[in-house]
Amino acid sequence: MMKTTRRTALGLMTAGALALSTALPAFAQDKPKLRFSAVFSEQDIRAEMMQKLQSAVADTAELELFYGGNLFKQGTEIIAIQRGNLEMGNVAPQDIANQIPAFSILTPAYLFRDAEHLKNFFASDAGAEMKKLAEDQLGIHILGATYFGTRQVGLRIDKEIKTPADMAGVKLRMPGGDSWQFLGEALGANPTPMAYAEVYTGLQTGAIDGQDNPYPNVENMKFYEVMNQIVRTSHLVGYDLLVISKKAYEAMSDEQRAAFDKAADEAIAWSTEQHIARENELGAFFEEKGLKISTPDVDAFRAHAQELYLGSDLSKDWPEGMIERINAL
Repeated sequence: MMKTTRRTALGLMTAGALALSTALPAFAQDKPKLRFSAVFSEQDIRAEMMQKLQSAVADTAELELFYGGNLFKQGTEIIAIQRGNLEMGNVAPQDIANQIPAFSILTPAYLFRDAEHLKNFFASDAGAEMKKLAEDQLGIHILGATYFGTRQVGLRIDKEIKTPADMAGVKLRMPGGDSWQFLGEALGANPTPMAYAEVYTGLQTGAIDGQDNPYPNVENMKFYEVMNQIVRTSHLVGYDLLVISKKAYEAMSDEQRAAFDKAADEAIAWSTEQHIARENELGAFFEEKGLKISTPDVDAFRAHAQELYLGSDLSKDWPEGMIERINAL
């Protein structure tokens, strides 16, 4: 019979611990801490999307969620990731285009037809090529496109808008960055950069004449309280990109990445369904609040925008044949 000493007891405990750790899945041993930053509010559908993702990956990663630009302001998330100050963000494709001019091909007005077209693109070979650009040049891995509605023009002024010519002189708030500002010009407006959190006050004081956002954003931020009308230009399928630091993503095990990808896909799909359903409800809600809702000559807006984009310096950086590949999906 073996005599148990303090030394042999410790040895048995160590061996048992090693056996247990070997039996556990790799992701249970070392969960990465991932900080997520977004400018949308805690009431946004995408905030619930992130909470669903947080719960789904609880065994894989410790995900900390920050909303309302409280951690990093709009447009600074990518730089924060590159500096190692942030692991995840919900970033605008225009912000990627600021560093990769070729990515601006995914920002023009009237490019994607709807949310399904958007999803199909990022799941395609063409989408994989654009995601690889961001990964190789910026060090960010794109998990998926987060649809948040089709962007419409909302105005505090009573001016009737039928064609892009009617937008002349209208101070239309757009996020900072060349791609966003050019989008405002493509609508015929005078684009005015302004932080998202300042838009309500800007409309209230007359610092801006209008803003462009999908219906859910208008409702979440209560912009309808300081607007008189919505012009259904339907100029942009609104989406951001859910991204994670390439370094953080590659540090995960194969099991972690598989679990994370699956959870992200499911959370994004849920969010898209919710946004589409909410858009269908909000038209009547805004009319009840006294807003005039009109549909302009969308074909005139589309033709004007496409002419400007194709004749601009932005298009010179676009990958050859990419527009045709997008249209074919």
